[in-house]
Amino acid sequence: MKRQYVSKQKLPDTPGIYIFKDYQKRPLYIGRATSLKDRVKSYFSSDLISTRGPRIVDMVTKAVSLEWSVTDSVLEAIILESAHIKKYQSYYNVDERDDKSSNYIVITDDTWPRVFLARARDLDQHLKNKTLEYPIKKLFGPYPHSGLIKEALKIVRKMFPFKDKKSFDARHDAFYQALGRSPKESDVNARRRYTRTIDNLILFFEGKKDMLRTRIENEMKSAAQSMHFEEAGQAKRLLYALDHINDMSLIKADKIFSSDSSHKQFRIEAYDIAHLSGNNVVGAFVVLKNGELVPSEYRKFIISKQMNDDLAGLEEILNRRLNHTEWNYPDLIVVDGNDMHVRRAESVLQARRINIPVVAVTKDASHKASEFVGLDNIITTYKKDIIAVNAEAHRYVIRFHRNRRNKGLLL
Repeated sequence: MKRQYVSKQKLPDTPGIYIFKDYQKRPLYIGRATSLKDRVKSYFSSDLISTRGPRIVDMVTKAVSLEWSVTDSVLEAIILESAHIKKYQSYYNVDERDDKSSNYIVITDDTWPRVFLARARDLDQHLKNKTLEYPIKKLFGPYPHSGLIKEALKIVRKMFPFKDKKSFDARHDAFYQALGRSPKESDVNARRRYTRTIDNLILFFEGKKDMLRTRIENEMKSAAQSMHFEEAGQAKRLLYALDHINDMSLIKADKIFSSDSSHKQFRIEAYDIAHLSGNNVVGAFVVLKNGELVPSEYRKFIISKQMNDDLAGLEEILNRRLNHTEWNYPDLIVVDGNDMHVRRAESVLQARRINIPVVAVTKDASHKASEFVGLDNIITTYKKDIIAVNAEAHRYVIRFHRNRRNKGLLL
């Protein structure tokens, strides 16, 4: 996508979501913004690769069109962004969806439904457990930044008073009842009103604001006709709150927890295979963060198929490494070899719907880096790091291979 294309779009200086699309009009990446104009403009800055990383650069290169939706608040942009990512499964948002540290909003299927955040990894364990801790009515997410969604829930709870995970604790629930953020069960009509509140909350999290407004307006009219003036007044106040969402705290937090913010730790993983004519086949990867090697995060692998096939070995160690979702994914993968090694690595990533750029380093007769395969802008920006981490991977795996081979000779 060219800067000139974006300049012609006349993006508004308002909150909302934006969608980069490919030539088949499929969503590549979905993001949110406090200012659509400023956020989208930032994708075409000269320092994009250093501030956003190669994943986003690759996305912008492949994008050919842009769509956006204006929202009345940052809060609604956060909710709409998550709903769209879940709906369209956009390729360059995959890492955010699969992040085990992400959070989901849980609405339980209890007599008095509770609303709270659950981490993805905890939710996975909960769903696998046959004796469920809580029945689930609805799930919304994932939301990759816990600080941001926690702020969002605080705002939502003022409009839609709900019981949280700790509501079984009478003292805890009494505190929020006093603040008007949890219903009083002693009220004879509380259950009916709370069911309605949860239904409205679900519509809000689904991004169906127009439907929600119509529903609340009908509730207000019905309550007024039935002379339930207190309920009519509550509905009127809720309509006002929906139109005047005070999310200054989210605007501040959004600058810190932006969905496509700068990489705080640029992580490169370099992979290599070592063997002697198909015997004692081993593999390994090493890690470099922000230009510094991190030996504590190096990993070794004994290849299951002892054969002279570096491509098969690379595929195996990549799959085994990616099975460890508790390990942070890299921003760039470096492999020793040529375009065939890049294609094999990319096929592994694509099968898992993980988008990480891959660069291959080809060596000359003196075993020095002579050619590179991959995105030119990535290679140009990180060339020194790529060479260094590739050399370290080779040193590390050769040492591992020699140690295993020497132990075999001693037996």
